[in-house]
Amino acid sequence: MAQVSFDGVTKRFGDTTAVDDLTLSIPDGELLVLLGSSGCGKTTALRLVAGLEEITEGAVSIGERVVNDVDPKDRDVAMVFQSYALYPHLSVAKNIEFPLRQRGVAKEERAAKVKRAAETLGLGELLGRKPAQLSGGQRQRVALARAIVREPTVFLMDEPLSNLDAALRVQTRADIVELQSRLKTTTLYVTHDQVEAMTMGHRIAVMSEGRLQQVAAPEDLYAKPTNVFVAHFLGSPGMNLVEGMLVENGPPDTSGGGGSGSGTLCVAFAGASVPLPAEVADAVRGSGPDVVLGLRPEALRLSPDGVIAASVIIVELLGAETHVICHTETGARIIVRQGAGAAKPGIGAAVRIAVDPDPQAYHLFDAATGNRLAGP
Repeated sequence: MAQVSFDGVTKRFGDTTAVDDLTLSIPDGELLVLLGSSGCGKTTALRLVAGLEEITEGAVSIGERVVNDVDPKDRDVAMVFQSYALYPHLSVAKNIEFPLRQRGVAKEERAAKVKRAAETLGLGELLGRKPAQLSGGQRQRVALARAIVREPTVFLMDEPLSNLDAALRVQTRADIVELQSRLKTTTLYVTHDQVEAMTMGHRIAVMSEGRLQQVAAPEDLYAKPTNVFVAHFLGSPGMNLVEGMLVENGPPDTSGGGGSGSGTLCVAFAGASVPLPAEVADAVRGSGPDVVLGLRPEALRLSPDGVIAASVIIVELLGAETHVICHTETGARIIVRQGAGAAKPGIGAAVRIAVDPDPQAYHLFDAATGNRLAGP
């Protein structure tokens, strides 16, 4: 096992910069998730570690060794692809065995390693089958077995669950987490799915347009996003973000519907004036007037005394919870998360939205830069 490090790594394809000055370290034994939307550079970063792309600037290290000029087969990494990349004419056993054959491992040792990997992933009864005879989940487990049979220093996983249905994704991501915890192999896992990232990663590195936005434990990313991109990208649904202005707004608020703030500093938007709790107000007082107010859906509730007026456009029933999607009079979109027992408004209903008085509910960002000003 070994640490993986990016030191000022840049990758350009002609005039396009796919990875821009990436500096990031994945400690020995960590499962780090690279998260971002399509085209953000996360897969390119993974391929730079694997040696499938050449680095334009900077250095990638595995352990103490800079591997920029090391042949892919000599980097001691194993990659699991989105497409499984199994050989259709080979049995499960032969697919798992293939990397060992390539390395010249003796027949008896190959058989023992294949058996052990198959048992680890519950494939013992499938060794004689061909990939076409397997389900998607089974194929993915074969791909994982082929990776672990090599006992590599580093696992590289490129959206390995994208081709699975929802139920299989839940099961397989649990399998991967359990496997990585048991093997303690340094793992770099790429996904665009923030639910995968939140449930799997020891830490998450969020990327956008080739640049690293923030890296932290899942709970810290969710609670303290460093900018509006991370704030909206993390969460299902993402944080509500509305543009407004900081204004001094009269005497202390006593309605109970919009927060227990200092009563003077508010965020004004869409005909509403949301008072800020004292500690949040103190942190942003003196900032420029133009801000973005971030409110998680679970920090909102429908209430007659709410300070935000809106109309309901969609009600999404999700079993244990409901998402009420609203528009303000100026078109700002706000999502309220309700528990299963809450009364559900009708489409087109006029509602008022109240904000949890807890200071942890409020996130303030600079409107010009998108960077965090204050919050929990």
